[in-house]
Amino acid sequence: MLINADLHLHSRYSMACSDKMELPVMAQEAAKKGIELVATGDCTHPQWQKDIKKAAVDDETIVIGKTNFIISTEIEDCNRVHHLLLLPSISKSEELSERLERYGDLEADGRPTVRLNGCEIAEISKDIGALIGPCHAFTPWTALYAYHDSLESCYGDMTDYISFLELGLSADSDYADRIEELHRLTFLSNSDAHSPWPNKLAREFNQLNVPDVSFQGLRKAILRQNGYGVTCNAGFYPQEGKYNESACIKCFTHHTLEQCIEANWKCTACGGSIKKGVKDRINELANFDIAKHPPHRPPYLHLMPLSEIIMTALGHSSINTKGVQTAWNGLMERYGNELNVLLNANVTDMDFLDSRIVSAIISFREGKLIIHPGGGGQYGRIEIPHETKRTGTDPQKKSQSSLFDF
Repeated sequence: MLINADLHLHSRYSMACSDKMELPVMAQEAAKKGIELVATGDCTHPQWQKDIKKAAVDDETIVIGKTNFIISTEIEDCNRVHHLLLLPSISKSEELSERLERYGDLEADGRPTVRLNGCEIAEISKDIGALIGPCHAFTPWTALYAYHDSLESCYGDMTDYISFLELGLSADSDYADRIEELHRLTFLSNSDAHSPWPNKLAREFNQLNVPDVSFQGLRKAILRQNGYGVTCNAGFYPQEGKYNESACIKCFTHHTLEQCIEANWKCTACGGSIKKGVKDRINELANFDIAKHPPHRPPYLHLMPLSEIIMTALGHSSINTKGVQTAWNGLMERYGNELNVLLNANVTDMDFLDSRIVSAIISFREGKLIIHPGGGGQYGRIEIPHETKRTGTDPQKKSQSSLFDF
Protein backbone atom coordinates (compact mmCIF):
# COMPACT_ATOMS: atom_id res chain seq x y z
CA MET A 1 0.00 0.00 0.00
CA LEU A 2 1.11 3.55 -0.73
CA ILE A 3 1.12 6.16 2.04
CA ASN A 4 2.50 9.67 2.47
CA ALA A 5 4.66 10.21 5.55
CA ASP A 6 6.40 13.11 7.28
CA LEU A 7 8.88 11.47 9.63
CA HIS A 8 10.49 14.45 11.39
CA LEU A 9 8.50 16.96 13.42
CA HIS A 10 8.70 18.52 16.87
CA SER A 11 6.35 19.07 19.79
CA ARG A 12 5.46 22.15 21.80
CA TYR A 13 8.22 21.13 24.21
CA SER A 14 11.01 21.90 21.73
CA MET A 15 12.63 25.31 21.60
CA ALA A 16 11.18 27.79 19.09
CA CYS A 17 8.11 25.62 18.48
CA SER A 18 4.47 26.62 18.35
CA ASP A 19 2.37 25.77 21.39
CA LYS A 20 -0.09 24.31 18.85
CA MET A 21 2.28 21.42 18.17
CA GLU A 22 0.00 18.98 19.93
CA LEU A 23 -0.96 15.54 18.62
CA PRO A 24 -4.64 16.31 17.83
CA VAL A 25 -3.71 19.49 15.93
CA MET A 26 -0.87 17.76 14.10
CA ALA A 27 -3.24 14.95 13.11
CA GLN A 28 -5.88 17.37 11.85
CA GLU A 29 -3.42 19.42 9.81
CA ALA A 30 -1.68 16.33 8.38
CA ALA A 31 -5.01 15.08 7.03
CA LYS A 32 -5.54 18.43 5.29
CA LYS A 33 -2.19 17.99 3.57
CA GLY A 34 -2.88 14.39 2.47
CA ILE A 35 -0.40 12.81 4.90
CA GLU A 36 -1.29 9.48 6.53
CA LEU A 37 1.74 8.89 8.77
CA VAL A 38 3.40 11.54 10.96
CA ALA A 39 6.27 11.36 13.46
CA THR A 40 5.55 12.29 17.07
CA GLY A 41 8.96 13.89 17.56
CA ASP A 42 10.48 14.59 20.98
CA CYS A 43 9.62 11.19 22.48
CA THR A 44 12.24 11.47 25.25
CA HIS A 45 10.66 14.57 26.79
CA PRO A 46 8.80 13.46 29.97
CA GLN A 47 5.72 15.63 29.41
CA TRP A 48 5.46 14.74 25.73
CA GLN A 49 5.76 11.04 26.62
CA LYS A 50 2.67 11.48 28.76
CA ASP A 51 0.79 13.07 25.84
CA ILE A 52 1.86 10.22 23.56
CA LYS A 53 0.69 7.61 26.08
CA LYS A 54 -2.62 9.39 26.49
CA ALA A 55 -3.26 9.26 22.73
CA ALA A 56 -2.01 5.70 22.22
CA VAL A 57 -4.23 2.74 21.35
CA ASP A 58 -1.53 0.38 22.62
CA ASP A 59 2.25 0.30 23.09
CA GLU A 60 2.88 0.43 19.34
CA THR A 61 -0.17 2.19 17.90
CA ILE A 62 -1.14 5.86 17.93
CA VAL A 63 -4.02 6.92 15.68
CA ILE A 64 -5.98 10.18 15.81
CA GLY A 65 -8.72 10.51 13.21
CA LYS A 66 -7.21 9.49 9.89
CA THR A 67 -3.63 10.13 11.00
CA ASN A 68 -1.20 7.50 12.26
CA PHE A 69 1.88 8.41 14.30
CA ILE A 70 5.32 6.84 14.45
CA ILE A 71 7.37 7.44 17.60
CA SER A 72 10.48 9.52 16.95
CA THR A 73 12.98 11.98 18.31
CA GLU A 74 15.88 14.15 17.19
CA ILE A 75 19.04 14.08 19.29
CA GLU A 76 22.02 16.45 19.24
CA ASP A 77 25.33 14.75 19.99
CA CYS A 78 28.44 16.16 21.67
CA ASN A 79 29.75 17.33 18.29
CA ARG A 80 26.55 19.26 17.47
CA VAL A 81 25.40 16.70 14.88
CA HIS A 82 21.67 15.97 14.86
CA HIS A 83 20.33 12.42 14.51
CA LEU A 84 16.80 11.23 13.73
CA LEU A 85 15.59 8.12 15.55
CA LEU A 86 12.45 6.18 14.59
CA LEU A 87 11.28 3.86 17.38
CA PRO A 88 9.06 0.75 17.47
CA SER A 89 7.06 1.46 20.62
CA ILE A 90 6.35 3.71 23.59
CA SER A 91 8.15 1.29 25.90
CA LYS A 92 11.24 1.56 23.72
CA SER A 93 11.06 5.36 23.94
CA GLU A 94 11.04 5.01 27.72
CA GLU A 95 14.06 2.73 27.49
CA LEU A 96 15.78 5.31 25.29
CA SER A 97 15.06 7.99 27.90
CA GLU A 98 16.57 5.83 30.64
CA ARG A 99 19.70 5.33 28.55
CA LEU A 100 20.08 9.03 27.74
CA GLU A 101 19.13 10.75 31.01
CA ARG A 102 22.60 10.29 32.51
CA TYR A 103 24.12 12.15 29.54
CA GLY A 104 21.85 15.18 29.32
CA ASP A 105 18.80 17.01 30.66
CA LEU A 106 15.81 15.51 28.85
CA GLU A 107 13.41 18.07 30.34
CA ALA A 108 15.31 21.08 29.03
CA ASP A 109 14.29 20.61 25.40
CA GLY A 110 12.20 18.21 23.34
CA ARG A 111 15.27 17.79 21.15
CA PRO A 112 17.85 16.82 23.79
CA THR A 113 21.58 17.51 23.67
CA VAL A 114 23.60 14.61 25.09
CA ARG A 115 27.23 13.94 25.95
CA LEU A 116 27.52 11.12 23.44
CA ASN A 117 28.94 10.93 19.94
CA GLY A 118 27.22 9.63 16.82
CA CYS A 119 28.64 6.14 17.19
CA GLU A 120 27.41 5.84 20.79
CA ILE A 121 23.91 7.09 19.89
CA ALA A 122 23.79 4.58 17.03
CA GLU A 123 24.79 1.77 19.40
CA ILE A 124 21.90 2.65 21.73
CA SER A 125 19.55 2.85 18.74
CA LYS A 126 20.54 -0.65 17.65
CA ASP A 127 20.09 -1.98 21.18
CA ILE A 128 16.50 -0.76 21.35
CA GLY A 129 15.63 -1.66 17.75
CA ALA A 130 15.35 1.92 16.50
CA LEU A 131 16.27 3.15 13.04
CA ILE A 132 18.76 6.03 12.91
CA GLY A 133 20.16 8.44 10.35
CA PRO A 134 21.53 11.99 10.19
CA CYS A 135 19.07 14.89 10.14
CA HIS A 136 19.25 17.65 7.47
CA ALA A 137 22.65 16.22 6.67
CA PHE A 138 24.17 19.07 4.66
CA THR A 139 23.16 22.27 6.46
CA PRO A 140 26.03 24.34 7.93
CA TRP A 141 24.66 24.07 11.47
CA THR A 142 24.10 20.90 13.53
CA ALA A 143 24.53 18.51 10.61
CA LEU A 144 26.66 15.50 9.71
CA TYR A 145 28.55 17.15 6.87
CA ALA A 146 28.96 20.41 8.74
CA TYR A 147 31.41 18.67 11.09
CA HIS A 148 32.43 15.48 9.28
CA ASP A 149 33.64 14.58 5.80
CA SER A 150 32.20 11.07 5.85
CA LEU A 151 29.63 8.83 7.51
CA GLU A 152 32.40 6.79 9.14
CA SER A 153 33.93 9.88 10.72
CA CYS A 154 30.65 10.40 12.58
CA TYR A 155 29.40 6.87 13.20
CA GLY A 156 32.62 4.84 13.36
CA ASP A 157 32.03 1.11 13.80
CA MET A 158 28.26 1.68 13.62
CA THR A 159 28.33 3.15 10.09
CA ASP A 160 26.83 0.02 8.53
CA TYR A 161 23.83 0.30 10.87
CA ILE A 162 22.89 3.73 9.48
CA SER A 163 20.01 3.06 7.08
CA PHE A 164 18.81 6.48 5.93
CA LEU A 165 19.83 10.08 5.44
CA GLU A 166 17.52 13.08 5.73
CA LEU A 167 18.15 15.45 2.84
CA GLY A 168 16.97 18.69 4.46
CA LEU A 169 15.35 21.68 2.80
CA SER A 170 18.47 22.83 0.92
CA ALA A 171 19.20 19.52 -0.86
CA ASP A 172 17.48 16.94 -3.03
CA SER A 173 18.46 13.57 -4.52
CA ASP A 174 20.40 15.20 -7.35
CA TYR A 175 22.57 16.96 -4.79
CA ALA A 176 23.11 14.02 -2.45
CA ASP A 177 23.71 11.33 -5.08
CA ARG A 178 26.87 13.14 -6.19
CA ILE A 179 28.41 11.58 -3.04
CA GLU A 180 29.16 7.91 -3.60
CA GLU A 181 29.05 6.76 0.03
CA LEU A 182 25.38 7.75 0.22
CA HIS A 183 24.24 5.51 -2.62
CA ARG A 184 23.43 2.60 -0.31
CA LEU A 185 21.21 4.71 1.95
CA THR A 186 17.50 5.43 1.68
CA PHE A 187 16.86 9.16 1.38
CA LEU A 188 14.12 10.75 3.49
CA SER A 189 12.58 14.17 2.85
CA ASN A 190 10.86 15.46 6.00
CA SER A 191 9.52 18.81 7.16
CA ASP A 192 11.31 19.24 10.53
CA ALA A 193 8.21 21.31 11.28
CA HIS A 194 8.08 23.57 14.33
CA SER A 195 4.44 24.50 13.74
CA PRO A 196 1.47 22.51 12.39
CA TRP A 197 0.37 25.01 9.77
CA PRO A 198 0.18 24.04 6.09
CA ASN A 199 3.32 25.87 4.98
CA LYS A 200 5.40 23.98 7.57
CA LEU A 201 4.02 20.51 8.35
CA ALA A 202 4.73 18.13 5.43
CA ARG A 203 6.38 20.87 3.38
CA GLU A 204 8.62 17.88 2.62
CA PHE A 205 7.39 14.28 2.83
CA ASN A 206 7.90 10.75 1.54
CA GLN A 207 5.64 8.44 -0.42
CA LEU A 208 6.21 4.91 0.85
CA ASN A 209 5.19 1.46 -0.30
CA VAL A 210 4.57 -0.44 2.95
CA PRO A 211 2.86 -3.71 3.87
CA ASP A 212 0.95 -1.89 6.62
CA VAL A 213 1.04 1.37 8.58
CA SER A 214 3.25 0.34 11.49
CA PHE A 215 6.85 0.60 12.61
CA GLN A 216 7.62 -2.79 11.10
CA GLY A 217 6.02 -1.72 7.83
CA LEU A 218 8.06 1.49 7.85
CA ARG A 219 11.20 -0.46 8.69
CA LYS A 220 10.74 -2.70 5.66
CA ALA A 221 10.33 0.38 3.45
CA ILE A 222 13.43 2.16 4.78
CA LEU A 223 15.54 -1.02 4.61
CA ARG A 224 14.03 -1.81 1.17
CA GLN A 225 13.02 -5.32 2.18
CA ASN A 226 10.60 -7.64 0.33
CA GLY A 227 10.04 -5.16 -2.49
CA TYR A 228 8.95 -2.32 -0.19
CA GLY A 229 10.56 1.11 -0.14
CA VAL A 230 10.35 4.85 -0.63
CA THR A 231 8.65 5.41 -3.99
CA CYS A 232 8.97 9.20 -4.08
CA ASN A 233 10.70 11.96 -2.15
CA ALA A 234 8.84 15.27 -2.24
CA GLY A 235 9.93 18.68 -1.06
CA PHE A 236 11.48 22.03 -1.74
CA TYR A 237 13.49 23.00 -4.71
CA PRO A 238 16.96 23.06 -3.05
CA GLN A 239 17.27 26.76 -3.87
CA GLU A 240 14.29 27.43 -1.57
CA GLY A 241 16.25 26.28 1.48
CA LYS A 242 17.73 28.94 3.72
CA TYR A 243 21.26 27.55 3.47
CA ASN A 244 21.44 26.69 -0.23
CA GLU A 245 24.15 29.20 -1.22
CA SER A 246 27.03 30.60 0.81
CA ALA A 247 25.87 33.90 2.30
CA CYS A 248 26.35 36.35 5.15
CA ILE A 249 24.31 35.49 8.25
CA LYS A 250 23.86 39.20 9.00
CA CYS A 251 22.99 40.94 5.71
CA PHE A 252 22.41 37.79 3.58
CA THR A 253 24.71 38.93 0.77
CA HIS A 254 25.58 35.88 -1.36
CA HIS A 255 29.18 35.02 -2.24
CA THR A 256 30.87 32.50 -4.49
CA LEU A 257 33.12 29.95 -2.81
CA GLU A 258 36.16 31.70 -4.29
CA GLN A 259 35.02 35.04 -2.84
CA CYS A 260 34.44 33.41 0.56
CA ILE A 261 37.94 31.96 0.67
CA GLU A 262 39.54 35.19 -0.52
CA ALA A 263 37.66 37.20 2.13
CA ASN A 264 38.39 34.59 4.85
CA TRP A 265 34.64 33.99 5.23
CA LYS A 266 33.93 37.59 6.20
CA CYS A 267 31.23 39.44 4.26
CA THR A 268 32.67 42.14 2.01
CA ALA A 269 29.41 44.09 2.30
CA CYS A 270 29.02 44.32 6.09
CA GLY A 271 31.83 42.37 7.72
CA GLY A 272 29.54 39.68 9.08
CA SER A 273 30.29 35.95 9.05
CA ILE A 274 29.57 33.95 5.90
CA LYS A 275 28.00 30.50 6.29
CA LYS A 276 29.03 27.93 3.72
CA GLY A 277 26.04 26.89 1.61
CA VAL A 278 24.88 23.35 0.94
CA LYS A 279 25.67 23.70 -2.76
CA ASP A 280 29.31 24.60 -2.04
CA ARG A 281 29.66 21.92 0.64
CA ILE A 282 28.41 19.22 -1.70
CA ASN A 283 30.81 20.43 -4.39
CA GLU A 284 33.62 19.85 -1.88
CA LEU A 285 32.45 16.33 -1.02
CA ALA A 286 31.20 15.17 -4.42
CA ASN A 287 32.64 12.17 -6.23
CA PHE A 288 30.66 12.98 -9.37
CA ASP A 289 30.02 16.19 -11.30
CA ILE A 290 26.49 15.00 -12.04
CA ALA A 291 24.43 12.77 -9.75
CA LYS A 292 24.61 9.03 -10.33
CA HIS A 293 21.42 7.58 -8.90
CA PRO A 294 21.50 3.97 -7.68
CA PRO A 295 18.74 1.68 -9.04
CA HIS A 296 16.72 1.90 -5.82
CA ARG A 297 16.58 5.71 -5.78
CA PRO A 298 13.03 7.03 -6.37
CA PRO A 299 12.21 10.27 -8.19
CA TYR A 300 12.21 13.58 -6.34
CA LEU A 301 9.07 15.67 -6.73
CA HIS A 302 9.65 19.40 -6.16
CA LEU A 303 6.81 21.08 -4.30
CA MET A 304 5.85 24.49 -2.93
CA PRO A 305 3.29 24.90 -0.11
CA LEU A 306 -0.12 25.78 -1.58
CA SER A 307 -0.62 28.64 0.87
CA GLU A 308 2.63 30.21 -0.36
CA ILE A 309 1.59 29.80 -3.99
CA ILE A 310 -1.65 31.66 -3.20
CA MET A 311 0.17 34.31 -1.14
CA THR A 312 2.69 34.95 -3.91
CA ALA A 313 0.04 35.00 -6.64
CA LEU A 314 -2.00 37.60 -4.75
CA GLY A 315 1.02 39.67 -3.81
CA HIS A 316 0.34 39.33 -0.08
CA SER A 317 3.06 39.32 2.56
CA SER A 318 1.64 36.57 4.77
CA ILE A 319 -0.23 33.28 4.41
CA ASN A 320 -2.55 34.45 7.20
CA THR A 321 -4.32 37.21 5.28
CA LYS A 322 -8.05 36.86 4.69
CA GLY A 323 -7.59 36.50 0.93
CA VAL A 324 -5.08 33.67 1.23
CA GLN A 325 -7.07 31.82 3.87
CA THR A 326 -10.35 32.13 1.95
CA ALA A 327 -8.81 30.73 -1.23
CA TRP A 328 -6.99 27.93 0.63
CA ASN A 329 -10.12 26.89 2.55
CA GLY A 330 -12.17 26.93 -0.64
CA LEU A 331 -9.70 24.60 -2.33
CA MET A 332 -9.70 22.27 0.68
CA GLU A 333 -13.50 22.08 0.68
CA ARG A 334 -13.62 21.21 -3.01
CA TYR A 335 -10.58 18.92 -3.41
CA GLY A 336 -10.05 17.40 0.02
CA ASN A 337 -6.35 17.96 0.67
CA GLU A 338 -3.42 20.08 -0.45
CA LEU A 339 -1.59 17.42 -2.45
CA ASN A 340 -4.69 16.81 -4.53
CA VAL A 341 -4.87 20.53 -5.36
CA LEU A 342 -1.18 20.83 -6.21
CA LEU A 343 -0.86 17.72 -8.33
CA ASN A 344 -4.17 16.30 -9.53
CA ALA A 345 -7.17 18.66 -9.44
CA ASN A 346 -8.45 19.93 -12.80
CA VAL A 347 -7.58 23.61 -13.02
CA THR A 348 -10.45 24.21 -15.44
CA ASP A 349 -12.79 23.60 -12.48
CA MET A 350 -11.17 26.35 -10.40
CA ASP A 351 -13.23 29.20 -11.84
CA PHE A 352 -14.30 30.20 -8.31
CA LEU A 353 -10.72 31.40 -7.67
CA ASP A 354 -8.93 34.62 -8.52
CA SER A 355 -7.41 33.97 -11.96
CA ARG A 356 -3.96 34.86 -10.60
CA ILE A 357 -4.10 31.84 -8.29
CA VAL A 358 -5.13 29.49 -11.12
CA SER A 359 -2.30 30.85 -13.26
CA ALA A 360 0.15 30.34 -10.39
CA ILE A 361 -0.91 26.70 -9.91
CA ILE A 362 -0.43 26.10 -13.64
CA SER A 363 3.01 27.75 -13.51
CA PHE A 364 3.95 25.54 -10.56
CA ARG A 365 2.85 22.39 -12.39
CA GLU A 366 4.71 23.38 -15.53
CA GLY A 367 7.91 24.15 -13.61
CA LYS A 368 7.94 27.79 -14.66
CA LEU A 369 8.71 29.24 -11.24
CA ILE A 370 11.57 31.71 -10.88
CA ILE A 371 13.65 30.82 -7.81
CA HIS A 372 15.96 33.27 -6.05
CA PRO A 373 18.21 31.04 -3.90
CA GLY A 374 18.35 31.26 -0.13
CA GLY A 375 21.47 31.49 2.00
CA GLY A 376 22.85 32.56 5.35
CA GLY A 377 19.62 31.58 7.13
CA GLN A 378 17.22 33.36 4.77
CA TYR A 379 14.81 31.22 2.76
CA GLY A 380 14.90 31.42 -1.02
CA ARG A 381 12.23 33.49 -2.71
CA ILE A 382 9.96 32.11 -5.41
CA GLU A 383 8.60 34.38 -8.09
CA ILE A 384 5.60 33.33 -10.13
CA PRO A 385 5.51 34.64 -13.73
CA HIS A 386 2.78 37.12 -14.54
CA GLU A 387 -0.42 35.65 -15.91
CA THR A 388 -0.17 35.07 -19.65
CA LYS A 389 -2.51 33.95 -22.36
CA ARG A 390 -2.43 30.23 -22.85
CA THR A 391 -3.94 29.89 -26.29
CA GLY A 392 -3.39 26.38 -27.56
CA THR A 393 -1.93 25.24 -24.26
CA ASP A 394 -3.35 22.31 -22.35
CA PRO A 395 -3.96 23.69 -18.82
CA GLN A 396 -3.54 20.19 -17.39
CA LYS A 397 -0.07 19.71 -18.86
CA LYS A 398 2.64 19.66 -16.21
CA SER A 399 6.34 18.99 -16.25
CA GLN A 400 6.26 17.07 -12.98
CA SER A 401 4.48 13.76 -12.55
CA SER A 402 1.63 13.15 -10.15
CA LEU A 403 2.27 11.08 -7.04
CA PHE A 404 0.03 8.46 -8.60
CA ASP A 405 2.65 7.94 -11.32
CA PHE A 406 5.17 6.53 -8.85
